[in-house]
Amino acid sequence: MKLIPENLVGRRVILASKSPRRKELLSLICKDFEIMPADIDESVPCEIDRKDAAEYTAKRKCLAISEKKEYSDTVVIACDTIVLVDDEILGKPKDYEDGFSMLRKLSGKEHSVISGVAISFKGKMMSFSQTSRVRFFDLTDEEIGDYLDSGEPFDKAGGYGIQGIGSLLVEGFEGDFFNIVGLPIARLRKELARLLEEE
Repeated sequence: MKLIPENLVGRRVILASKSPRRKELLSLICKDFEIMPADIDESVPCEIDRKDAAEYTAKRKCLAISEKKEYSDTVVIACDTIVLVDDEILGKPKDYEDGFSMLRKLSGKEHSVISGVAISFKGKMMSFSQTSRVRFFDLTDEEIGDYLDSGEPFDKAGGYGIQGIGSLLVEGFEGDFFNIVGLPIARLRKELARLLEEE
């Protein structure tokens, strides 16, 4: 099995994200790509189901770049990740108090991490969502405060990063680890190959 899609080699590829974690993961299957964050309003209409919110935002990010004429022959990849607990979407913490509130809500509970991915090429777009489940230990206020003091939570959905110090908060998980990090790279590889085969 070829791990890097042959039909991706030589293509111009844009990752519509400034996340260093997504950049690192995409480099596993694509050695040469550009970073071009999509500047969009990421608010989600109330009629969109919460479980579909990440995919909805990923498609809007993808379109913000792929609809430009100069990128019509470019492979554009966009992703958005949310944390869903008790039917509430947790985004990135606005400040210390917001981060504390998020981690308190996650303490001792299981939550969903949903990444929505959209891929566009030559006027065609496909998208998908990937869900993983994460269980947190019961956290003391001191543990939450120490984690916030590390500075790690503030650019991450749900206020934690499972690939960093945040791993110490996690009792266990089910599903794709890299989906929790922010990019379900194995599924993305398969969907990329499928989309490009249709050219």
